[in-house]
Amino acid sequence: MKKTKIIAMYLPQFHEIPENNKWWGEGFTEWVTVKKAESYYKWHNQPNVPLNNNYYNLNCADTIRWQSKIAKENGVYGWGIYHYWFKENKKLLEKPAEILLENKDIDMPFFFAWDNTSWIRTWSKLSGNDWSPRFDEKKEEENKSGMLIELDYGDVENWKIHFDYLLPFFKDSRYIKKNGKPIFMLYSNNSIDILKKMANYWNDLAVENGFQGIYFITRSSPFNKNVFLDGAFRYEPIFSGWQKGQIVRKLLKLNYKFSDNPSVYSYDKVWEKIIRSAKRCKEDNIYYGAFVNYDDTPRRGKRGKIIKDATADKFQKYLSTLVEICEYQNKEYIFLTAWNEWGEGAYLEPDEKNKMTFLKAIQNIENEREI
Repeated sequence: MKKTKIIAMYLPQFHEIPENNKWWGEGFTEWVTVKKAESYYKWHNQPNVPLNNNYYNLNCADTIRWQSKIAKENGVYGWGIYHYWFKENKKLLEKPAEILLENKDIDMPFFFAWDNTSWIRTWSKLSGNDWSPRFDEKKEEENKSGMLIELDYGDVENWKIHFDYLLPFFKDSRYIKKNGKPIFMLYSNNSIDILKKMANYWNDLAVENGFQGIYFITRSSPFNKNVFLDGAFRYEPIFSGWQKGQIVRKLLKLNYKFSDNPSVYSYDKVWEKIIRSAKRCKEDNIYYGAFVNYDDTPRRGKRGKIIKDATADKFQKYLSTLVEICEYQNKEYIFLTAWNEWGEGAYLEPDEKNKMTFLKAIQNIENEREI
């Protein structure tokens, strides 16, 4: 039986890049969105504030070293670092991963999760990743299409450029591998035919460079459960959360019109659904997701979703149960949302309200497993 490893997803959007400064204003990072968050209900805790006002900059090795230290001390096995590659050699937010690669003393296993989508403005009707800060919708006229940067898979030549960029990371001893294969996650399984061809080509390149291939994990959904590469993962709480009947109806008593405020879901009900679904799963190559908490109103305002009544004790109880299920089913990984998704209220990092309690919950689970 394999010991299940808890891998926290890691967002690199906490340092300035020229593109974000152009799109959203000088000095933009995810912290700008977090600081501008609004409270929509009496119980709604926004804005969230990092412990000791630690609005860090990820363009700094010492910051990543600190993150790694508190993660490893509290039972987090590794990070799934979001990777943004759009076309040819066009990439964004790559600096934190490159700093990690350059600083071999930072003891943190990692892999890449490629968010293989275009970036669009929040109000856009286009298909893509709507990163866009909601407070900047006034810029609609500046870009009527809503497209910020478009994903283009290109051809074999472009795939080779991308692979060559990834290769030094794959060769790093800290890069997480399964059966001699570097893990590479794909967030979108659109354009399946192109992705299959690219995956086959990358597998050949990986073998040429001394690996057994690449272990591709794609994102599953309740509406598209087919695994077309090596494995699939359930991105939580989105996979289990946004279902009818889970909205906390009692909020209507607060004299808010539901349509004019963020949707609200029950922490317990979402987690209970994750657990039920995991117990029923029969596929060996389906990996489960987990989540700390969720509130994406900093990014999406009234169109956001809030999961209510999270506590560190509940988080520990549910995650511990999921770990037990995974170990019984011999599943090696749980992908946790997230290490530092502050704009979606999904973070293990310490904040002013909860201090280190959610992070300590993982250490408590690890301690229980060692008894």
